[in-house]
Amino acid sequence: MNFAMSILKSAEGDGSSCQRYTFAYSNPLAGKAKFIHTYKCDGNPLPSFEGEPKTLELPDVDIDTLTNIIWKNLNGDNKVSLFVRYIDLETGKYESRIVNKNV
Repeated sequence: MNFAMSILKSAEGDGSSCQRYTFAYSNPLAGKAKFIHTYKCDGNPLPSFEGEPKTLELPDVDIDTLTNIIWKNLNGDNKVSLFVRYIDLETGKYESRIVNKNV
């Protein structure tokens, strides 16, 4: 089992150029998640995310509970959407959830 995630962003704020950063993971660890968020920190304007996706320790909860926990803890002024996927590492079976602020 392996997976990859990508970050797309403008080149130093110039929308005429797109930069793609791909992160590939082999043999992921059970109970760990990778998390990409849009912004590096607070600021005006908000600075773009930098670096590798963050690792999160997953609580032993179902996907809907985890999705709600993450969504409620994102900054309400800046959150736009959230994608969460649970993958059974033995079978490869997965469940996904998407939350959009404006839907």
